[in-house]
Amino acid sequence: MYGAGDVRVENRPDPKIARPTDAVVRTLAACVCGSDLWPYASMPVIDTGRPMGHEFLGVVEETGADVTGLKAGDLVVAPFTYSDNTCDYCAKGLHFSCRDGGRYGFDGVDGGQGEAVRVPHADGTLVKLPVAADSALLPSLLALSDVMATGHHGAVTAGVGTGDTVLVLGDGAVGLCAVIAAERLGAERIVLAGRHEARTGLGREFGATDVVAERGEEGIARIRELTGGVDKVIEAVGTRQALDTALGAVLDGGTISRLGVPQYEQGPIGPAQFLRNLTLTGGACPARAYIPELLADVLDGTITPGRVFDRAFPLDQTPDAYRAMADRQVLKALIRP
Repeated sequence: MYGAGDVRVENRPDPKIARPTDAVVRTLAACVCGSDLWPYASMPVIDTGRPMGHEFLGVVEETGADVTGLKAGDLVVAPFTYSDNTCDYCAKGLHFSCRDGGRYGFDGVDGGQGEAVRVPHADGTLVKLPVAADSALLPSLLALSDVMATGHHGAVTAGVGTGDTVLVLGDGAVGLCAVIAAERLGAERIVLAGRHEARTGLGREFGATDVVAERGEEGIARIRELTGGVDKVIEAVGTRQALDTALGAVLDGGTISRLGVPQYEQGPIGPAQFLRNLTLTGGACPARAYIPELLADVLDGTITPGRVFDRAFPLDQTPDAYRAMADRQVLKALIRP
């Protein structure tokens, strides 16, 4: 990406092992993330270009001398950040905060939207998949790299449990996966706030019991009319309006988990919120912590998050994938190198 709206497909040097803990993974499937659309809309022009993509799975081609848990030929999924899985933060399940971790596309590390990726801390990062490279489960397994894990993070941090009434704000891929997660954790009622019928229809299939298309004060009133107020909110948008809706819909003593990267710097934290005993939580998902648990449910067909991929693009058409997602023509674009 060279700036807002400027995504190009270019030839780059083949990844090489740089450290003994690295692995080189040949990509079988990648995708465009909703978070990629923020820089696509606003990134300043740069001369060098930024490698893009952080969700991918593929086959290990080569490993460094210190990699012991993987070998060439293994099919693996990569969480959307890399981590050593040994530091104190990783031990707490906060792999996003790993002291020696990082993000794809930065600091000389490849982006996931390409033919191959050098993965630092391969043993700590990559999760081996017990399926063949042509498995029909690949889209759902790819979803574990980010959107399914992130939706699950929202449900877990919100404390969703049996019998809860949950509001999910946002009908993008993360919001829809949050519906899957809330249903999986036992929510009795799940209200999905979104206005794109194809997406909310999929949300109903995933477990949403109600859909609210209204926004702002009208949306809050409709949610309150349906539920009397919700116990938990999973906010998967990132706008100030979404936060205000969450605050307006949640019951006193309730919990709001934020998954959407905030596109605002300030929000209401004064006496009105203080007196309600609300919990505001969420944040960047430690995907590596959740993949083993969610993997079992994908393998046995309990959850099918790969259904959020509604169109596939060959790698050389990745700029078209960005445009299609930005124009709301595609929910989530799968990229096949």
